[in-house]
Amino acid sequence: MVLTRIANLGNVLLDQIAGFGRFAQFSTAALKWLFRGVGRWGRMSLLSPQLFSIGTRSIPVIMLLGLFIGMVLAIETFEQFDAFGIADSLGAIINISVVKQIGPVLAAVMLAGRVGGAVSAELGTMHVTEQLDALRVMGADPIAYLVVPRVIACVVMIPVMTVFSDIMGIFGGYLVTVQGFGVNAPSYWQRSADFVGSWDLSVGLIKSICFGLAIGLISCYKGFHCKGGAAGVGKAATDSFVSSFIAIIIINFFMAKFLKDMYPILFGHEFITAF
Repeated sequence: MVLTRIANLGNVLLDQIAGFGRFAQFSTAALKWLFRGVGRWGRMSLLSPQLFSIGTRSIPVIMLLGLFIGMVLAIETFEQFDAFGIADSLGAIINISVVKQIGPVLAAVMLAGRVGGAVSAELGTMHVTEQLDALRVMGADPIAYLVVPRVIACVVMIPVMTVFSDIMGIFGGYLVTVQGFGVNAPSYWQRSADFVGSWDLSVGLIKSICFGLAIGLISCYKGFHCKGGAAGVGKAATDSFVSSFIAIIIINFFMAKFLKDMYPILFGHEFITAF
């Protein structure tokens, strides 16, 4: 019994390693076409529908979520700041949290849930109905025509979605803190300006680009390698979101550490807050 369990665990581990190898091979092929196959995927007839579907249609939901996240942050933290007499500094905390963490992560999770699953389902359906094989027979590489435009759309549009999320999150925090709780507006914005700089905005946007690349590759990979007909397509869509979400939180951790260490290298001194 023990040996059987060990063998099963070993098989699972080997399957995971093999799956990672297939994903690495798939990603390498996609990146190769990204840099060398502009003539194939660079047509607007391929890119425009993906940019619209992945980015433009997601922006209203992202704006709504960003607005309420900023408002919730203000409601939850105002009493603590007001008790210490630093309520005008609340904008600094809300805005730095939004632009460096909540904005890019929120946009990435929304992209993974709304778009990643749809991309996996679409490509998975093409796979089980042998449309991908038909493209290969016609001499067209499915990765160049189907994967690369979707990956580029994810990479390009998620920073745009992050900006909209940041704007609405900042506005939501202002709305509750200044208009709701009566904090002095000039002082609120001054403290925010002292604490949030261009580097903080850049951190959020750099993270969002990495999130978009990961989500695009994972979603397309799951669709290309789904099995089992309609049930397999549904499983691929679910696996796409779960894997993308795990990738987001892991990438967020390592990028946060990397970018924090890069600050003194780039600017020659440690980051000092305004408090």
